[in-house]
Formats: sequence, C-alpha cells, structure tokens
Amino acid sequence: MKKILFFAVIFLFLIPQTSEAQCAMCRAVLESEGNVAVAEGVNNGIKYLMAVPYVLVGVLFYFVYKKMKA
Repeated sequence: MKKILFFAVIFLFLIPQTSEAQCAMCRAVLESEGNVAVAEGVNNGIKYLMAVPYVLVGVLFYFVYKKMKA
C-alpha cells in the first residue's frame, strides 16, 4: 500500500510541471503572432474551462445539502 501511495504522490507532483510547459508553449505562440484578439479569446476560453467544473460541483453540493437538510 505504501508503494502505491508513494508513486501516486510522485505522479501528482509531476503533473503541474507538464501542464506549465504546455501553457508556456501556447503563450509563446500567441505572443509571437501579435494578434491581441486571439490571445484574449484563448484566455477567456481557459477561464470558462476552469469555471465550469467548479460551478457544477457547487450545484451538486447545493442539491445534496438541500436533500440532507429536508
């Protein structure tokens, strides 16, 4: 069990570095083009993609709370 936990923790520490590298690549491409509208569109898309799961989980917890309270 400790071996699985160890590898899981190592894996979780490696995920942000991979994600950050991809974001840097996207940023470099967007900055090199000089098109501000495209860069703003990509940034807005990232914000929406980040917000949707939080909203869905919040709605789910609200309904669970309401169900448990009643």
